[in-house]
Amino acid sequence: MASHIVGYPRMGPKRELKFALESFWDGKSSAEDLEKVATDLKSSIWKQMSEAGIKYIPSNTFSYYDQVLDTTAMLGAVPERYSWTGGEIGLSTYFSMARGNATVPAMEMTKWFDTNYHFIVPELGPSTKFSYASHKAVSEYKEAKALGIDTVPVLIGPVSYLLLSKPAKGVEKSFSLLSLLGSILPIYKEVVAELKAAGASWIQFDEPTLVKDLDAHELAAFSSAYAELESALSGLNVLIETYFADIPAESYKTLTSLSGVTAYGFDLIRGAKTLDLIRSSFPSGKYLFAGVVDGRNIWADDLAASLSTLQSLEAVAGKDKLVVSTSCSLMHTAVDLVNETKLDDEIKSWLAFAAQKVVEVNALAKALAGQKDEAYFAANAAALASRKSSPRVTNEEVQKAAALKGSDHRRATNVSARLDAQQKKLNLPVLPTTTIGSFPQTVELRRVRREYKAKKISEEEYVSAIKEEISKVVKIQEELDIDVLVHGEPERNDMVEYFGEQLSGFAFTANGWVQSYGSRCVKPPIIYGDVSRPNPMTVFWSKMAQSMTSRPMKGMLTGPVTILNWSFVRNDQPRFETCYQIALAIKKEVEDLEAAGIQVIQIDEAALREGLPLRKSEHAFYLDWAVHSFRITNCGVQDTTQIHTHMCYSNFNDIIHSIIDMDADVITIENSRSDEKLLSVFREGVKYGAGIGPGVYDIHSPRIPSTEEIADRINKMLAVLDTNILWVNPDCGLKTRKYTEVKPALTNMVSATKLIRTQLASAK
Repeated sequence: MASHIVGYPRMGPKRELKFALESFWDGKSSAEDLEKVATDLKSSIWKQMSEAGIKYIPSNTFSYYDQVLDTTAMLGAVPERYSWTGGEIGLSTYFSMARGNATVPAMEMTKWFDTNYHFIVPELGPSTKFSYASHKAVSEYKEAKALGIDTVPVLIGPVSYLLLSKPAKGVEKSFSLLSLLGSILPIYKEVVAELKAAGASWIQFDEPTLVKDLDAHELAAFSSAYAELESALSGLNVLIETYFADIPAESYKTLTSLSGVTAYGFDLIRGAKTLDLIRSSFPSGKYLFAGVVDGRNIWADDLAASLSTLQSLEAVAGKDKLVVSTSCSLMHTAVDLVNETKLDDEIKSWLAFAAQKVVEVNALAKALAGQKDEAYFAANAAALASRKSSPRVTNEEVQKAAALKGSDHRRATNVSARLDAQQKKLNLPVLPTTTIGSFPQTVELRRVRREYKAKKISEEEYVSAIKEEISKVVKIQEELDIDVLVHGEPERNDMVEYFGEQLSGFAFTANGWVQSYGSRCVKPPIIYGDVSRPNPMTVFWSKMAQSMTSRPMKGMLTGPVTILNWSFVRNDQPRFETCYQIALAIKKEVEDLEAAGIQVIQIDEAALREGLPLRKSEHAFYLDWAVHSFRITNCGVQDTTQIHTHMCYSNFNDIIHSIIDMDADVITIENSRSDEKLLSVFREGVKYGAGIGPGVYDIHSPRIPSTEEIADRINKMLAVLDTNILWVNPDCGLKTRKYTEVKPALTNMVSATKLIRTQLASAK
């Protein structure tokens, strides 16, 4: 029996790649230093899989930034603004596309399906010239081969690549990206030919868009693409890998009849219904790569249940054609449980990170082949039983409170009446300015938090250091003349972790990092039990910050849906039940902030959109409970308390009505990196009566926008939004930026706002 891994985390068990990248970007180390770290990471991953007994080991899943960007480089599809002149694409062009540079902005970044990973969106048009410009897939295959490891090179399939792209600036929005198929297939053929010549016997094409709702012409593109590639692929075993959801029946039919394809991979964790399709019609003589080990969560696999699923599939595909696999790439999970020294043994026994999942996959393959490791399976069964019966998991009071069937939590008055009441109290100017919450987290600040955590400084010293930082941030904002202030969040590590640490039912890792984009990693908390709030979480700091200024100070909270979507969530009850529990905990915090005199409270729902299921038929149910969860948090406050929310990096156009239904008083939203797509909703006539702040500049780039550029952005917004509802703010929090970038950018933002206010006043 054979085993396979779809992909593996690339940051390293202790984020080695992150530190190497940031050192290289800061000019502190050379390209050779960076390449050495990359080489060591790759070889250790390949060796680890090989030693664990995995037969089909992936290569080309490592990346310096993003796998879609790697494909763009392979195809030479570099936007003109980067002045690339041809030849092999080097790191400087590659990183300019990912991060922008002093003179040109980065390419757009958006969420990879419904995960918290972001990919760099290809910009294509009829005049895009393609050429084979990055030989990474082939050189990585050779690199592994030199170590004596024969791998399966992984490429993003040609059709998914085009379906994930967008028309470049200046190209008609209606331009058919699939019309470029004929232009990119010759390059795929060259890559395949080189891989064949290098000795590859298998190749994996990731075509995850097959799980989405595709129309007939999109499905036809798959058939024509693989028919065109068939002769180039002859002599190779070809695996088409899908993941993240059930595959629709029509797509399944298309997939299983593609020419020249030997094997199909399916996510059988999020795509449990796919099992029915496989059982009713699996093509004979083909390989079935069964994704039974969860690539998106950190719970130990239920080995007995997976084994029984696999045994039922053996009858369908045949013993020699069934391969045990992960549900998707393991890059969405933490790297290795071995590095977790702080987790207690009980919780640790319930978990499996990427390195452990590799072992689970192989143990299942051996068990299928009649070599079951009885001790390993018994330990697994014992751990699952302990999790089921642990008193730490269940809290009956919370369960009862969160059984909210049939209730509808809403504020009593409509938004325009509330905005009037708030304006009387807050007395803000037209186009009020604010920021999203965080201010730069300096090295010094991180040191203070680290030392406090390690008990090297007293609570008194810690509070005094944080107080000083808040006072500095308040002073900066007053000097800049910002209208609604934030305290800068110096006491917080991560917007989800900070709250999780103060809620019951959460556990935390020391090294459970997961890549979010580029070198940025997040450390999702683990929700293992029922959630409640033992004590106030933010009231102390918000009250202190408000006492330093006469301007309104925002209380800053992370919303329930974002806490849920950015955590590893328990898989023993429906997600919405866990979300309602978190919402009730946040509701208590909101009410305590209000009682402490905080008049503006921001409840961030940055991740609301990314939890949207990939299939349209499941949207309504998700949006219903997600929006309801948000409303629970603030349905008890007075009309005069202004509730803000913030969302970032998502395509909101298709869920705008749900956003309106959240019934927030003000929403701030990422807008500049997605090329102001958001504004088109209002252009198309959607009426929005609440306050709205579409970000006026991109904080994910070191670029400092000019006053004119920001004023131009505000004018574009005023063309579609009423003056009395528009707010002016950056796209996102400022935590990852330096003060040398933040101060001039905010100075320009306030100057641009004042300029427009003057123009509006004189126009009257």
